[in-house]
Amino acid sequence: MKMPLLVVSLLAITTPAAAKGLTIDDMLAMQRVGSPVVSPDGKSVAFSVRDTDYEANRGRFDIWVATVDGATTRRLTTHAENDTDPQWSPDGKSLFFMSSRSGSSQVWRISLGGGEAEQITKLGTDINGYDLFPDGKRLVLAIDVWPGAKSLADSIKHDDDKAKSKVKARVYEQLLFRHWDQWEDGKYSHLFVWTPPELGGKANDARDLMPAQTTDAPTHPFGGMEEVDISPDGKTIAFIIRNSGKANAYQTNTDVFLVPVDGRTKPVNVTADNKAYDFEPVFSPDGKSLALRQMKRPVFEADRERLSIIDLATRKTRVLTEAWDRSVGGIEWSADGRTIYTDTANVGNQSLFSIDVATGKEKLLVDKGTNTGSRVAGDRLVFVRDTLKMPAELFTVKPDGSDMRQLTHFNDARLKKIQFGDYEQFSFKGAKGETVHGYVMKPAGYTGGRAPVAMLIHGGPQGSFGDHWHYRWNPQAYAGRGYATIFIDFHGSTGYGQAFTDSISGDWGGAPYEDLMLGLDHALAKFNYLDKNRVVALGASYGGFMINWINGHTDRFKALVCHDGNIDERLAYYDTEELWFPEWDHGGLPWEKPENYTKHNPIDHVKNWKTPTLVIHGGLDFRVVDTQGMSTFTALQRKGVPSKFIHFPDENHWVLKPQNSKLWHDEVLAWLDRWTKK
Repeated sequence: MKMPLLVVSLLAITTPAAAKGLTIDDMLAMQRVGSPVVSPDGKSVAFSVRDTDYEANRGRFDIWVATVDGATTRRLTTHAENDTDPQWSPDGKSLFFMSSRSGSSQVWRISLGGGEAEQITKLGTDINGYDLFPDGKRLVLAIDVWPGAKSLADSIKHDDDKAKSKVKARVYEQLLFRHWDQWEDGKYSHLFVWTPPELGGKANDARDLMPAQTTDAPTHPFGGMEEVDISPDGKTIAFIIRNSGKANAYQTNTDVFLVPVDGRTKPVNVTADNKAYDFEPVFSPDGKSLALRQMKRPVFEADRERLSIIDLATRKTRVLTEAWDRSVGGIEWSADGRTIYTDTANVGNQSLFSIDVATGKEKLLVDKGTNTGSRVAGDRLVFVRDTLKMPAELFTVKPDGSDMRQLTHFNDARLKKIQFGDYEQFSFKGAKGETVHGYVMKPAGYTGGRAPVAMLIHGGPQGSFGDHWHYRWNPQAYAGRGYATIFIDFHGSTGYGQAFTDSISGDWGGAPYEDLMLGLDHALAKFNYLDKNRVVALGASYGGFMINWINGHTDRFKALVCHDGNIDERLAYYDTEELWFPEWDHGGLPWEKPENYTKHNPIDHVKNWKTPTLVIHGGLDFRVVDTQGMSTFTALQRKGVPSKFIHFPDENHWVLKPQNSKLWHDEVLAWLDRWTKK
């Protein structure tokens, strides 16, 4: 039986056309390109590439090399295990890298001329990271050791004795006792200098540059090896340590220390006057200065990061970007030391800039998309770039921002098979009458009609959802399912000036919630392909908190998804590990300022909950503990609200394992489909 022509025409108008949009299987198939490391002659870059081994439920990393002119790209290692962090030998003929192929994490080396990789370090414990001295004859290693151990061998023996013990109890007398997704084991990361046996070193030992460190001393490094740098003459190492002693859980003070490689004197703190965060020290090419990122307000993790320069002769610090209302990212010196290249969150993008060292004046080089990890390569810069339609690839550009070229093409063939949702940035008058920005994305292959709407809410809360390819919260995954997608950088987001970022502190459910509702109203009125009667909302971390807040304040959404979100800010303070965060954002301690923790607290509005909600939580999430998700689900069930709870016992704040990621996407999309079908 044929349909009347009028009915067929109406269906064409009201139903978006089916398309082969992005799926989780597509995302898992993508190769993930890491940051570039430039060869000594500036003509080649080395980098790691991740492939997903779905059956093994993990990623595998290999080392690749490409010429900066784009002529050749080749793989040096082949799926042995995890081969990461390549570094060039001084002569450019071989590459060092980290690998776990021997059963522990060690440093290996491979010749660019061919042949098998050889294991360089054979220490009886894992190496957390390394850096190569300028002469290529020694390594600085980051290794976890036990306080009080007389040597590395003594610390390893203590590891063995502990592993043999039948007692697995953990005993603590101070915070932090666990962090992110791991319990603290009492060990500290020290820097060691290691010399190969052929040059007079010991194969199974290394010299500790921090032998006097005790449990009352700070830990090293706070981040990773990006927080460590070796001077051009190889005589001094700069590194970051968290310098708060027993207050590590509620203070944010990190400092730059300098230690001579010969070990004759103890490390010296060169940023003692700054009681807030100091990050990423990088020596200037002549070794006379040290660039770093600095925050100014203690106990605040989202303060503006200034670019500062320390004169190593006078130890005086000059703040270079005080007048620039942006936070600097990575630090890369030009060869002549006159310019520093960096990236920063910038109005829904991660833009690439140059900074004049003499004046502090910034210049925009690459605006749109997400651009990070810039490195000087001859007369060009090489960097990592991605957008909402392209996963990360290496690009090059001239130092003045002209002549941008794509260097690698790992995912070109895969992308050609996918129809992506077109997107555009918009702005509107949000809370306080201030301009707020967001993005809207059409369903993949959109040809007409009205589509259901998925509103994604970012975490942080001092973060951003912008022109960026994401493997956990990718708007294209929803566009590929037929959804139009909206994501708004509400008050508190980064990239719009520090005052805008600061505005969320103490106002979690105020201006940000208003921005989301006003932004949704604006988009529904402006973009006629959005179906106002079929709108859902999803969020993680702070976005999960906001989902619970939304549930108590509006019933305009057909369904909600809460991933790792708090229901009770009072109890969340006692559950989490980094206490400085709630103490700053809620303006004090919960027993001194209880009203600040109840001002915007979802649990106090559970009586209003009625929207169907999918709750997801990771069992290893020590930032937002999984009992918060359990409480959310319990409240929903007891209220009789349609709900579902998914618990990942082997995931932290993020869902990272490939098979878990596939289940996450399948469950989330099925939940949205269930409540938005006509």
